[in-house]
Amino acid sequence: MKSIFKILSLGLICVSYHSFAQQASTSNELWQGRQAAVVLTYDDALNVHLDNVVPALEAHGLKGTFYLSAFFDGSKNRINDWRKAAELGHELGNHTLYHPCDASLPGRSWVSPDNDLHNYTTAQILKEIRMTNVFLETLDGKKERTFAYTCGDTATGEGSFMEDIKGDFVASRGVRGALNLIGNINLLNVDSYGINGESGAELIQLVKEAQEKNALITFLFHGVGGEHNLNVSLEAHQMLIDYLAENEETIWTTTMLEAAKHVKEHQN
Repeated sequence: MKSIFKILSLGLICVSYHSFAQQASTSNELWQGRQAAVVLTYDDALNVHLDNVVPALEAHGLKGTFYLSAFFDGSKNRINDWRKAAELGHELGNHTLYHPCDASLPGRSWVSPDNDLHNYTTAQILKEIRMTNVFLETLDGKKERTFAYTCGDTATGEGSFMEDIKGDFVASRGVRGALNLIGNINLLNVDSYGINGESGAELIQLVKEAQEKNALITFLFHGVGGEHNLNVSLEAHQMLIDYLAENEETIWTTTMLEAAKHVKEHQN
């Protein structure tokens, strides 16, 4: 009888170990053989993105995703610099022509009447978005692209336009602060952590949580070393990218476009 129990126990141990090993192997294969994926996104075509961020990323061989609003000065006045950034492998994403936001929501008194997304028709925002795609194609020559909702807003006064732009983009980034688990990612509204004043240690801790949960984490930056009221210090940003570079064997740092294409392949 004892022999039978020993055999059964050994069998259960083997099965459990095999299941654990298979689960660990599958988890590590989710993100190009690494524990987690990190996407660094930067909104609003700021000068600091070109002057501070691109050189810092390039020093480590990392690539970022830059969401440009085409009418902003940082877009119009630095076309050649954005073209060079694209040539280096950074993604240029769509953030509309004029960056309209919904003034009917709380805390939106700063939104001007002519830039109030709540007063837009869906046809208007679609024209803005598609014209911005044309602008971006003149910079990088690409057809595939991702989108970032301005202020995270997904609707005009006529209702949601999320489904209307589904065919225009591989994915669209939202603003809800949450990790993205590969089987549950909504590519129409990818979650991201909006950063404002966090320390380098806090940014790294978010990445460590993504590693523990085998998740995709998307960072949403505006100012990096200034130029925007939503800002992160150069030191904090540098600590984050240093950590990503030092752990490249376990962290896949990529663009939103490449991460979204990978997610699509997995989900299909």
